[in-house]
Amino acid sequence: MSGAGRVEVISFGCRLNLVESEAMRRAAAASGRSGLVIVNTCAVTAEAARQARQAIRKIKRERPMAEIVVTGCAAQIDADQFAAMAEVSRVIGNVEKADPNIWAPGDAGQRGAAKVQVSDIMRSDARPQSMSEGVEDHTRAFLAIQTGCDHRCSFCVIPFGRGRSRSTPASEIVGATRRLAAQGFREIVLTGVDLTSYGLDLDAAPRLGGLVKAILRAAPELERLRLSSIDCVEADADLIDAFASEARLMPHLHLSLQAGDDLILKRMKRRHNRADAVRFCAELRRLRPNIVFGADLIAGFPTETETMFRNTLALVEDCGLTHLHVFPFSARPGTPAAKMPPVAGAAVKERAQNLREAGEAAVRSHHQAQIGKVLRVLTERGGIGRAEDFSRVRLADQPPSRMLDVEISGADGAALDGAIYPPDFAGRRQIVVNC
Repeated sequence: MSGAGRVEVISFGCRLNLVESEAMRRAAAASGRSGLVIVNTCAVTAEAARQARQAIRKIKRERPMAEIVVTGCAAQIDADQFAAMAEVSRVIGNVEKADPNIWAPGDAGQRGAAKVQVSDIMRSDARPQSMSEGVEDHTRAFLAIQTGCDHRCSFCVIPFGRGRSRSTPASEIVGATRRLAAQGFREIVLTGVDLTSYGLDLDAAPRLGGLVKAILRAAPELERLRLSSIDCVEADADLIDAFASEARLMPHLHLSLQAGDDLILKRMKRRHNRADAVRFCAELRRLRPNIVFGADLIAGFPTETETMFRNTLALVEDCGLTHLHVFPFSARPGTPAAKMPPVAGAAVKERAQNLREAGEAAVRSHHQAQIGKVLRVLTERGGIGRAEDFSRVRLADQPPSRMLDVEISGADGAALDGAIYPPDFAGRRQIVVNC
């Protein structure tokens, strides 16, 4: 949730939504809006859409005079569902929300406008603006460099919420990077819907790896560049080389894997098989031994047998995964997977829990291996910082956006414990001179 005085945004889902939420908040605040609550929805699961509806009802109960505007992927895909809610003043689409005029008061904005303003996203040529904000305690900036997806995984509705893949021109991204670095941001995160498809829709544009190298060349003062989530089978040669050769590209990758069984991957219409995922992780780890992998995994995809699930569970060890995002399968209307024979609900729940437990064990093991090491940590508020591998590190309260060497002394599975290294002995250090 983000808010500033008269405008509040509640954001669900991905980091791209966080970037766009902050841009909407700023546009609405600049227009002088008052009492406005923007709910930026997610459609990746039925649960995400349910949570958005629940939040809308709660807001209206607590603040009856609030004007509630709903946008985001769930609103784009099923505008009528949200428009039918008495609590909602307006529903706007993913294209419309990027227009600053949509947030203006008076005739240019809410008054006189239709309750539903949602255009056909599949016909949109709008590329993401290189808009960016430090939305995590103002320690890191996010750049939205791509939106949409040209793939049609059998379980996914996101292409219908985001449209086809569109990339921001590299020159705009490099310019935004320079500005952010000049403003003092120490870390920039590149985000998008299908990040490794970056550049395919632009003439003579670099792929993601070429863009990463161009950013690091253009902003030598930038200390950290991080990627959000990628598709391993689409990683280009320059990207792999950048992980091997660029220390400022953080050794942390979140992979869209979804499953570890070849038949399930085929039924998902994924573009990789199990061996591709294992080989990719092994190669990156050979080139960058300290790299840490996270992954999205779906439990209980239709037709999944216990043996098939065990192949996915084994992927945690075979790929050396650490940070897992586990999704119990959620049938989305209109997708091919929704018509496939489902797995019993109890089995889906149990498999999701087994995956989460495997992820928790992997995190604990990784954290234990960090004890005694000195890690480079970017501080946030509240006595927390982030190591290069994105592990949370607890340390004595420090101002945000400091880059510190921290010696790790302990871990509990949720975060690492550390202290500034070397210890500050100022005023207490003895100098011994041998005569």
